[in-house]
Amino acid sequence: MIIEQIYTGCLAQGAYYIESNGEAAIIDPLREVQPYIEKAEQNGAKIKYVFETHFHADFVSGHQDLSKKTGAPIVFGPTGMKMGFDAIVAEDNQVFEIGDIKIKVIHTPGHTMESSCFLLINEEGKEEALFTGDTLFIGDVGRPDLAQKVIKDLTQEKLAAHLYDSLRNKIMPLADDIIVYPAHGAGSACGKNMSKETTDTLGNQKKTNYALQDMTKDEFIKEVLTGLTPPPAYFPQNVLMNIQGYDSIDEVMNRGFNPLSPAAFEAAANETGAIVLDTRDAQVFAKGFIPNSVNIGIDGSFAVWVGTLIPDVKQEILVVAEEGREEEIITRLARVGYDHCIGYIKDGFEAWKADGREVDTITSISAEELANIMEKEGNVNILDVRKASEHQSEYVIDSINAPLDYINDSMTKVDKNKTYYVHCAGGYRSMAFTSILRARGYENLIDVKGGFDAIKDSALFQVSDYVCPTTLL
Repeated sequence: MIIEQIYTGCLAQGAYYIESNGEAAIIDPLREVQPYIEKAEQNGAKIKYVFETHFHADFVSGHQDLSKKTGAPIVFGPTGMKMGFDAIVAEDNQVFEIGDIKIKVIHTPGHTMESSCFLLINEEGKEEALFTGDTLFIGDVGRPDLAQKVIKDLTQEKLAAHLYDSLRNKIMPLADDIIVYPAHGAGSACGKNMSKETTDTLGNQKKTNYALQDMTKDEFIKEVLTGLTPPPAYFPQNVLMNIQGYDSIDEVMNRGFNPLSPAAFEAAANETGAIVLDTRDAQVFAKGFIPNSVNIGIDGSFAVWVGTLIPDVKQEILVVAEEGREEEIITRLARVGYDHCIGYIKDGFEAWKADGREVDTITSISAEELANIMEKEGNVNILDVRKASEHQSEYVIDSINAPLDYINDSMTKVDKNKTYYVHCAGGYRSMAFTSILRARGYENLIDVKGGFDAIKDSALFQVSDYVCPTTLL
């Protein structure tokens, strides 16, 4: 028997490949499904089932493409939702056989109403592993406020009550030595305080996970809802794509993998209203970029920030990339449902520059340079674009918190006529924030290299006492 966790850091997401005696199953696959198919072929196995723990909100799953390419049926837990594709709607406790092992469906509503866990029973008949989706994470549980965006009569309180019952009645009675394999880890917005660990024993979670401790249902509801912030705007759109269906990943890749000359790139930007998305490193971007482009670096939580900062998944996108990374970028856009990349500039930004076209820049200074400016000028406007929870935990005294997560609200704190020094934790988000506002006519924003980490390390600033955050959202 093989159990392999296929973890994708960009989304903090775990998919699973399970194989026994020539048959395989995939749980919560990513959009690009070819690696699963190739893995099974290399092992001489046939993919028999595609299991989905729930209708995901934070990414578009590969269930539909994987089923079409392999003939393996899609399996969801109990749900009355009408889907845009064929699927098996399993009953609670229904068992599926893969080679010499079994997968038992355990319906665990709470994160969403159709949420189910999959219990693996090994060749000896022992319950060995539990694939918990977004019901149970390591150190946390799935937030119960997402399905209310899709089903109107649900409230987060009702969902939290269901989650309490699911955890106590369905999961906690299972054996302590069962291995928990969740769908997400730290960095995902599907929970508020997840561990960096991506597996654990159920017994250890019973001891250490706050949500599994002894408490009443009312206490649990209060505890699990405390610290939640509004989810990213793309979540409901991804849920609908996962329910209704979507374009084949092959179509998406063919549409996006379209090299354009500088002239054709500019014409496409002017004629379509596409966003110009520059995916290069923040400091490389600052030194020169196509005017009005937005910087979201590929070497970071790229897909999540695209989903957070570009409200409409149907938005057309033109890409500026390091040469050779275009396919990776189109794929990572598709993971969160941004299927309408219409091309990229051939040979990257250097081709634009060599063609003699207009170039913009953003000033970026070190923490030491900022300290010198403060010493000469006195009070300056420091804009902290980290999450509210990060700012509350530790911040530069008198800084203004304007989280990138909610940029349309945050920009109301910025006066176009004043100069602001913008920082995040390490420099990734501050450049995204500054580039977006610059495209909207805010020209007096100066980036601080290295962010709060560099500011604190310099020991040149008054910083608040550290307070342990209650949420990572």
